[in-house]
Amino acid sequence: MSVSSTPVALVTGASRGIGRAIAVRLAREGYAVGVNYHSNATAAAETVKEIGQAGGVALPIQADVASAADRQGMIADLMQRFGRLDVLVNNAGITSVGRKDLLEATEESWDLVFATNLKGPFFLAQLAARTMIEQIDAKSISRGTIINVSSISAYAVSTNRADYCMAKAAMQMMTWLLADRLAEQRILVYEVCPGVIASDMTAPVKEKYDRLIAEGMSPIRRWGQPEDVASAVAMLASGVLGFTTGERINIDGGFHIRRL
Repeated sequence: MSVSSTPVALVTGASRGIGRAIAVRLAREGYAVGVNYHSNATAAAETVKEIGQAGGVALPIQADVASAADRQGMIADLMQRFGRLDVLVNNAGITSVGRKDLLEATEESWDLVFATNLKGPFFLAQLAARTMIEQIDAKSISRGTIINVSSISAYAVSTNRADYCMAKAAMQMMTWLLADRLAEQRILVYEVCPGVIASDMTAPVKEKYDRLIAEGMSPIRRWGQPEDVASAVAMLASGVLGFTTGERINIDGGFHIRRL
């Protein structure tokens, strides 16, 4: 296994939407990118193709972040190909199954959402951190970065998506815990909190958000784009905020501002 001289980023859920935009942006910033996808190989291939057309290098990696074996395989595949890992972007996630009222919510949906949106990212971050520490100790990389993609649903209630909101809320504490534990090892950890972003996940409720945005739900009255999130991730990955860790970056048009 040879070690790449190019920094390497792993982006989960990178076949489309926010994940694709992040993968493409990091490739443009000079990273080789592991493009993780769960089941849509065609969409992942499109991400890899877009990166290649821009002069970048990408490796498609099929894995379910909720599976321990798949998480281990994902890191192993990346290391086998590139020999290093500099940045992990925990982006993969699913919405609440069926968007059921919390009085009708099911344990099956709870288990699936928490496994994908919280347990998977936590244990993938654990694996990535161990890998980064080994590389930092060996002086093959100088630092590591872990970026968790959360949601305004971490603090904005949707009673038909209780499991999703609760899993995203827990991601802030997960980010703080990792940031505190890993700072001494020169690994910085951040949370990026997207608002209403045009994607497959928000497409079923487009009319609702069109109306809310027009009514001034956020000071910036437009839909967020996947590229808006990708810009924040690229900034954090760059290391320019070297004296900052555990921070939440809201990419939400100002939605988080409390207004009277």
